[in-house]
Amino acid sequence: MASLLKKSLKLALVQLASGSSKTHNLANARTKVLEAARAGANLVVLPECFNSPYGTKYFDSYAETLLPSPPSEAQSPTFHTLSQLAKEAGVYLVGGSIPERDASDAKTLFNTSLTFAPSGALLATHRKVHLFDIDIPGKIKFKESEVLSPGNKITLVDLPEYGTIAIAICYDIRFPELATIAARKGAFLLVYPGAFNLTTGALHWELLARARATDNQVYVGLCSPARDMKADYNAWGHSMVVDPNAEVLQQLGEDEGVVVQELKAGRIEEVRKGIPLYTQRRFDVYPDVSEGGRFKE
Repeated sequence: MASLLKKSLKLALVQLASGSSKTHNLANARTKVLEAARAGANLVVLPECFNSPYGTKYFDSYAETLLPSPPSEAQSPTFHTLSQLAKEAGVYLVGGSIPERDASDAKTLFNTSLTFAPSGALLATHRKVHLFDIDIPGKIKFKESEVLSPGNKITLVDLPEYGTIAIAICYDIRFPELATIAARKGAFLLVYPGAFNLTTGALHWELLARARATDNQVYVGLCSPARDMKADYNAWGHSMVVDPNAEVLQQLGEDEGVVVQELKAGRIEEVRKGIPLYTQRRFDVYPDVSEGGRFKE
């Protein structure tokens, strides 16, 4: 069986504190991505909503128009910054996510992730499929659907030298079908830029990362904003890399930082040989969810 990860890859997760200045946020991201590249990273991930504060009241004013692609610099300074940065750093770059304005309807917004090749070319766009609408009495109430619309596709990205990765955003991690489909379609890594809060982060951040790894026996990377207790929304932090056996390989704390972790070729196959889920599934008892799914065009 051919290895899902063709050769070992160094994954970097960049944990940023993003404030009110988009210009500063983009400059800060550039500094940290170049730092990760100097540390040998081949694939770098930024956090959810890294170019703006996180919060429903901010999405409209920070939104950028991405289509038709490529947008002009005026339409999307973030698109051009990420494209140039991927090329400058010589890395694959998952640009966390940004608020996106629909080109045909200015009132429609999405939470969107852009992935670029080392050439600077756009490889994939993922719009957050599951919107963060929760109400935990006495803890937190948040309703993304008040201002955002959901995406409707599963996003798989081919990195020619390495293999396939899957991109999803934050709340998407709570829906195991998305991860299972991606893994059964050959992804070696599930990437989730995400901004869990102090309530859900303490409860489920690590649990969900390890659960998706356990379910699918693949690598999982979660990339969070840094925690800022002066902000309206307090992110959990703790960006982490989890291996196919659900071991936490590395994680950050609450502050800004960069974690670089080697993902080893052959590790997925080693884990799957020891616990052979992939030959033990009973599709005569339950359906194979990977038979369905809508994928990026």
